[in-house]
Amino acid sequence: MAIIAITQHLGTRGELLGRTLAARLGYRFMNVQDVIDEASKTYNITPELLVVVDERRPHFWERLKTDTARFIPIFKSVLLKHMAEDRLVVLGRSVAQLMPDYGCGLRLRLTGALSERVKEVAAEEKLAPAVAERRVRDYDREVRARLQVLFEVDIEDPTTHDLTLNTFSTPMPLLIAMLTAGAAEIDRTAGPEQWRLMRDTALAAEVRAMLLVHPKIGHAPLVVNCASGAVRVNGPGLVPPWDGLIGDVARQVNGVTSVEVNAEESPAPIRPS
Repeated sequence: MAIIAITQHLGTRGELLGRTLAARLGYRFMNVQDVIDEASKTYNITPELLVVVDERRPHFWERLKTDTARFIPIFKSVLLKHMAEDRLVVLGRSVAQLMPDYGCGLRLRLTGALSERVKEVAAEEKLAPAVAERRVRDYDREVRARLQVLFEVDIEDPTTHDLTLNTFSTPMPLLIAMLTAGAAEIDRTAGPEQWRLMRDTALAAEVRAMLLVHPKIGHAPLVVNCASGAVRVNGPGLVPPWDGLIGDVARQVNGVTSVEVNAEESPAPIRPS
């Protein structure tokens, strides 16, 4: 049981590697479009709106919109739900950064020489070499900028991934064999407590997303935690009837065993002397 979360530089054959690895392991494979499609259906949101999380950099004016902050938890809830079910290979531009660090998976970054990646993109998208090179360079810059804006992470920092592989310098069969061995080691070492934490984190993310899309709750500043299926929601002003409404919404999520709603008191204002 393991999760392999793959990010890639454009043109490094991530889809081929991911699908081949999943087939070898007998795991499920998902790409970012699969996550977006499921999130769209589950939460009744137009797929184009969810693209901001993983596909393009938000413009300055978009950062000021509350909707952008809403889409990230929704995307995350679907992604973590599938991660918590284990035996998953998932490919996307932000999936590694969204995977909790519980030792249940491997954050993998695929890279390669610019010249090789340009050739790959030119052949795949039927582009002239100069156009393909511009596309690769623009893509790399935009993905890096988007993740810095949305998650405050520099995807080019090697410490943000567990393993970085050059998909052109190493034959694909050897890469698959290495990653198969890595998945087996995770399966051996990740214990029940680590997977419990993963499931609880996924459950908390799902509850948070359900609260976000509720028309009467929306962007209320709530914090959701979960321990062994017991959900706790904290936030200001959670008095009747709001506490009951939040509890009702949270209990609809499969896997929630109990719900506790706590109102946080705001500090009393200090009058000037």
